[in-house]
Amino acid sequence: MTTNNANIAAHLPAVAAQHPDTLSVVVQETRGGRLGYRQYTAKELNAESDHIAHGLEHVGITRGMRTVLMVKPSLEFFALTFALFKVGAVPVMVDPGMGIKNLKTCLAEAEPEAFIGIPKAHVARVLMGWGKATVRILITVGRKLFWGGVTLQEIREEGDRPYAMAQTEPEETAAILFTSGSTGVPKGAVYPHRIFNAQVECLRRDYGIGPGEKDLATFPLFALFGPALGMAAIVPEMDASKPAKADPKKIIAAIQGYEATNMFGSPALIDVVGRYGPAHRVRLPSLKRVISAGAPADPESLARFCTMLEPGVEVLPSYGATEALPVAFIGTNELLGETTEQTHRGAGICVGRAVENMEVSIMAISDGPVETYTDDLRLPAGAIGEIVVKGPVVTASYYNRPESTALAKMRGPDGTGTYHRMGDLGYLDELGRLWMCGRKAHRVDTPEGTLFTIPCERIFNVHPSVRRTALVGVKQGGVTAPVLCVERNKDAREPDQTLRQALLELGQANPKTKSIRTILFHPRFPVDIRHNAKIFREKLAVWAEGKLS
Repeated sequence: MTTNNANIAAHLPAVAAQHPDTLSVVVQETRGGRLGYRQYTAKELNAESDHIAHGLEHVGITRGMRTVLMVKPSLEFFALTFALFKVGAVPVMVDPGMGIKNLKTCLAEAEPEAFIGIPKAHVARVLMGWGKATVRILITVGRKLFWGGVTLQEIREEGDRPYAMAQTEPEETAAILFTSGSTGVPKGAVYPHRIFNAQVECLRRDYGIGPGEKDLATFPLFALFGPALGMAAIVPEMDASKPAKADPKKIIAAIQGYEATNMFGSPALIDVVGRYGPAHRVRLPSLKRVISAGAPADPESLARFCTMLEPGVEVLPSYGATEALPVAFIGTNELLGETTEQTHRGAGICVGRAVENMEVSIMAISDGPVETYTDDLRLPAGAIGEIVVKGPVVTASYYNRPESTALAKMRGPDGTGTYHRMGDLGYLDELGRLWMCGRKAHRVDTPEGTLFTIPCERIFNVHPSVRRTALVGVKQGGVTAPVLCVERNKDAREPDQTLRQALLELGQANPKTKSIRTILFHPRFPVDIRHNAKIFREKLAVWAEGKLS
């Protein structure tokens, strides 16, 4: 579906005009103890977002106005988001799971003038003082109590008057999307309409998503691409910030009930459904592809999930970040073949080949800002360095964070274009595939050399009693020593000392891990909220230092 207007919302009325009765959004919810569904057709979603857009404009939300949106995945969430885009306002999306302190900092930096949220969000806003200095328009989705403003129902305009959508420019800011903060301070990536449209084109071209498909959408922002692709979004009842706690029966019910053809989920969700499904002889014949993103996926978890799919259907682990998404992907047919064997030997995780129009290269490791990316910074194939990307889905800046922008962004050799430093370490192999070796901030520099987290950890993760490991650096006698933190499988029964000795022998057998001589057992690793997969190694390092001292 194409349109001359750069506004990402312009796809919606186009779909509604050509296919008014096609399913657009389905939301799963439990009422009275029974699992049910609410839904919008394309015509209904377009009309509802028009009603709300008129109301937003009436209360003073206008083009370019930064507007916090804190609403759970729901029909209201979709209608509000498209209404904001239609007005030309700038939704500010923050992850509630980033923590109270980070939320306050992010909202202060975003300087929003309007705040749209559920009652719980407004209570937190009042108690914590979110946006107190700048917010002047308040809208409540649900029952309004003591905080003033208006409700969504009060501003919603009745009738059939179409809304005259803002004719936005490609470089005009469409939204500010905050990173989760799982690997650093949350930062607001500035998204122009051009990038949203480039992402839609990438999903259509590289992932083969087409009109008439149905997406099991467990990450709300991804679901917003549905109308542009002519694809319905099926939103399951789950806390999107806690995928590891999702009910697999509800996920499977949504897939089977609506014959979803596409599924988007974090590795934690893939693992939850993959453990339940095969054990209960579940088959998911309608799925044509499964996209996994957010963190490196565990090969064993992917293999389990694949047993529910039809022959030839793959899970597609995708690599990227809020600032550049997607960058590359790989199918499980290739991943679970020769690359997994290399991963177990310490080669890192293969994240595949770059999507079309994306340039991926490796630069020498540096912790300071680099203004211009030149050819002399590039490393040859096989050399580990920082992953650098350039292309149509790469954001150019963070909002109100010039220092962070300087550390992550570089200009091209001719002074144009934006190169983004992913903050990840990796290398390109002779076939042009990208391999990830962990976060730059997590590398462990020792007197015996630099150790990289993913290559080292995977060597130990093959032990059947190990759920996962985390490499950290601890200061001992004035130098940094590598320490391996280990989280055991629940059914592991051997004594700590027996398992420790077995792991030390594994490490000594590989040159990459010979210098690791200290192993500590941790009951449960601290992980990120959004994907439940990124390990907070900074917290583990503090814990390990305390244990050793």
